[in-house]
Amino acid sequence: MNKKYFFILFSAIVLLFSGTAWRYAATPTLSKYGSRSEEVRQIQTKLRNWGYPVSSVDGVYGTNTKNAVIQFQKNNGLKADGIAGAATLGAMGISSADSYENNIQLLARIISAESRGEPYTGQVAVGAVVLNRVKHPSFPHTLAGVIYQPGAFTAITDGQFNTAVAASAYQAARDAMNGWDPSNGAIYYYNPGKSTSQWIYSRPVIARIGKHFFAK
Repeated sequence: MNKKYFFILFSAIVLLFSGTAWRYAATPTLSKYGSRSEEVRQIQTKLRNWGYPVSSVDGVYGTNTKNAVIQFQKNNGLKADGIAGAATLGAMGISSADSYENNIQLLARIISAESRGEPYTGQVAVGAVVLNRVKHPSFPHTLAGVIYQPGAFTAITDGQFNTAVAASAYQAARDAMNGWDPSNGAIYYYNPGKSTSQWIYSRPVIARIGKHFFAK
């Protein structure tokens, strides 16, 4: 074989296998039973701090850690498979390649369901309220935990949460995640034309946007 063509063929084979290896290397790994990593240690630390029965923080994803992850997933409305994928890591507040985008998708869905038809500023404010609750000691520690907290949002119980997401809700979610808070730090909101809860009217109103009152 001509040396020139042999070199070209050899180079092509090297590039082919290099590209294949890169694709496999770039594929994100999942923390699951049998894994040993610093990420597993972060998972264990988070779960133990939140009161889940994690026996030791050793970076080893054993049966005890798997069971604690399953319980966390059940409590936060996630698929309870015991695998700490991007959605579970995002709910725990552990950085992963996909966690930010997963949170955007989740926040956009609740914004759309709860404030479809409201002014754009009002949509951002609803997203801000959800995020304010994550930081507040009276609510769950994660975005998924806040959104799926029993009785917290009517959109979860009436099925609106599962309908198509309004396009504006995605940008509203990003604006809220980036720190815009038109609600002025509110942790509650309600529509006085629809709300039947007498308790919510006792909360001090700090902003009014569209049909929603925002309160602390």
